[in-house]
Amino acid sequence: MSKRTEKSVSKKAAAAEDSEQGRWTSQRKTEVVLRLLRGEDLETLSRELKVTAARLSEWREEFLAAGRSGLKSRAPDVRDDEIRRLRAKVGELTMDKEVLEEIIRLRGGDPLALRRSRS
Repeated sequence: MSKRTEKSVSKKAAAAEDSEQGRWTSQRKTEVVLRLLRGEDLETLSRELKVTAARLSEWREEFLAAGRSGLKSRAPDVRDDEIRRLRAKVGELTMDKEVLEEIIRLRGGDPLALRRSRS
């Protein structure tokens, strides 16, 4: 079975589970995952909640992956605010430049070319 087909089947199964059990909020999923992490049996919990073991395992893996990424975050750098301010300024200047280029294009000329006097 292709990955696309597997994802489609997985989404359909998830939708069926949601309609049977009501919506699985992140809070409910967290509670279930914590039960698994505390050692409750996957198959028993699956039967109790009427959710496939594969789905419960998926929630557990997503939960653990999010936890790992949260632990990888670096401490805030004192330069972060200055970097944000400077990026915003670069964005403003870029927009100003683009507006000026468009004005020059619409006027059909080179802004540095010498203009002849009409007298």
